[in-house]
Amino acid sequence: MDDPTPDNRIPIAPGVALPESVLRFTFSRSGGPGGQNVNKLSTKATLTLEMADLAGALPPWAIKRLAVHAGSRLTGDGERIILTDSSSRSQNTNRQACLAKLRLMIVEAMNRPKRRRPTKPSRGSIQRRLDAKRHRAKRKSERREPTDQ
Repeated sequence: MDDPTPDNRIPIAPGVALPESVLRFTFSRSGGPGGQNVNKLSTKATLTLEMADLAGALPPWAIKRLAVHAGSRLTGDGERIILTDSSSRSQNTNRQACLAKLRLMIVEAMNRPKRRRPTKPSRGSIQRRLDAKRHRAKRKSERREPTDQ
């Protein structure tokens, strides 16, 4: 059997798979409505990921961009990303939601923005703009009352 993700690796983004051991999940009790379910079960999922664990999976420029995209989810020292989800009453669903948030962040970080190439307006577009300005100025000046001098 050919397993596309050996060593229990979880596919995160195209070409990026992380070992399951670097994704640390903790579960705690959720707040909000839910009755006895909230009081008894630990369904809130918290995913903690060390930035150092991403070194082999992502290129250095993507790790820097990920730190920027993480924003407030990055700890103060910049060493780990913490994602939480408590939208569902199911522990597994909240775990999958945390992984989905991580996937989205990594895909955004891997997507390099296009470099802007400075361009110059064409001679024709400059001429059309100046002609339009002249036309507007002439129209406005014709609205004015003539002054006697």
